[in-house]
Amino acid sequence: MSSADALPEPLPTGLPDVHLAPVAPGLAHAERHAGILNAAERARLARFAAAADRDRYLTAHVALRILLGERLGQRPEDVPITHAACAGCGGPHGRPVVPADPVHFSLSHAGDFFVIALSDHAVVGVDVERVPAGPLPGALHPEEEDELSLLNPADRPAAFARAWTRKEAVLKALGAGLQTDPTTLLLGTAPTPRPHPAWHLTPIPTPPSYAATRADPLLLHEGLEQDPGQ
Repeated sequence: MSSADALPEPLPTGLPDVHLAPVAPGLAHAERHAGILNAAERARLARFAAAADRDRYLTAHVALRILLGERLGQRPEDVPITHAACAGCGGPHGRPVVPADPVHFSLSHAGDFFVIALSDHAVVGVDVERVPAGPLPGALHPEEEDELSLLNPADRPAAFARAWTRKEAVLKALGAGLQTDPTTLLLGTAPTPRPHPAWHLTPIPTPPSYAATRADPLLLHEGLEQDPGQ
């Protein structure tokens, strides 16, 4: 891949190792480099019926391979991406990983955007969601439901989206998906996440009508804050 055909610039978030970008500006670049996807990725891409779903997947996964290749000093198409054991059943369909974990990563896409987070130290989870325009789904902790009920109705969709991205980011880091009941996670709906005994949650700045969160193990995060030279 030539330096003249580099990955499109992400949106500024002020967060290291977080790549937030719109799909449309990177689509032509992704189509030129679709050949770096592996066989499983190309097969999944071919199964998408809706063009918008296909474009999100292609753009996000090409970007992921390029970022991993840069981090590992490999050609993007040579980065071996497989799956860890499922946290629920132990099957080979858990969170995506690079064997031996030389770098950890998480990817999410929704609407017009995708986000990728990388970590050299431990598992990481990331999620981006559109703020819902219709009735709010359930699946919040009872205390989070109480928080929503106290808000002006116009503010509830954004608060729900904040809470939901926090849950998804943690579940992705765990490799548990929705096998873990999201109502058991109390992470809050306010702009600042509630403290959690195991996870540090970082809101990711997004364009209007979106929310995004990064989740890192709390003990690791505290250790890196105390020793910024790592």
